[in-house]
Amino acid sequence: MSLGKWILGGLGFAVGGPIGALIGVFIASLFDSSHTIEAGEHRQGIPHPGRSHTTQGDIRVSIIVLLACVIKADGRVLKAEINTIKPFLLRNFGEEGAKQALQLLKQLLEQDINPVAVSQQIRQHVNYSVRLELVHMLLEVAKADGEVADSECQVIETIAVNMGIADADYQSLLSLYRKHTDTNWAYTALEIEPTATDDEVKKAYRRMAMKYHPDKVANAGEAVRQQATEKFRAINEAYEHIKSLRGM
Repeated sequence: MSLGKWILGGLGFAVGGPIGALIGVFIASLFDSSHTIEAGEHRQGIPHPGRSHTTQGDIRVSIIVLLACVIKADGRVLKAEINTIKPFLLRNFGEEGAKQALQLLKQLLEQDINPVAVSQQIRQHVNYSVRLELVHMLLEVAKADGEVADSECQVIETIAVNMGIADADYQSLLSLYRKHTDTNWAYTALEIEPTATDDEVKKAYRRMAMKYHPDKVANAGEAVRQQATEKFRAINEAYEHIKSLRGM
């Protein structure tokens, strides 16, 4: 796989707007470098300004741009933070994809990124189920070093709000990373109160299981699908936890 193919392959909406401006520097560097763009890649990989549909390439680029927003949250970029993200990239993109994603990420970290602008662009082109998983990914990466820092949490919440994520859904995702500090985490995960009846608990579980079923993001790429699978498992865990508490 050539350097440009994973990043540039089949881009749609990400070639324009705030995200397009950010990755334009990276695209230009590919042509200024000694790397060769494979035959036909200029047709499939380097989109023209008229494209506005959403592709898996758009989702990949969106993930990297949003990761850069979170890393830059505290105003500094530490090598340790980059090292923390590497396992995430490998797990979700594979070895070759992770290398290219890391190259793009490092270039993005040298630029000024407006989380509000990129989040609003993603909201316009990406469906709600996929946007939920993008926020889930950001929380997972932020938690990788042990805890979600306040500065990271603020940026992720800003991203979530501007991507149109409902507060109940954001709190549900956040609860998965507060199991050891919030005794009501399972109820928050199912978007109900601890006072809910057993029947309401069952209905909430069925509703959440449908909302986060991996099939809803089947066309968004392996990284997003894996994230949805993890959330689906977490919903089951929350339900089983509540059942054990209540003796259901």
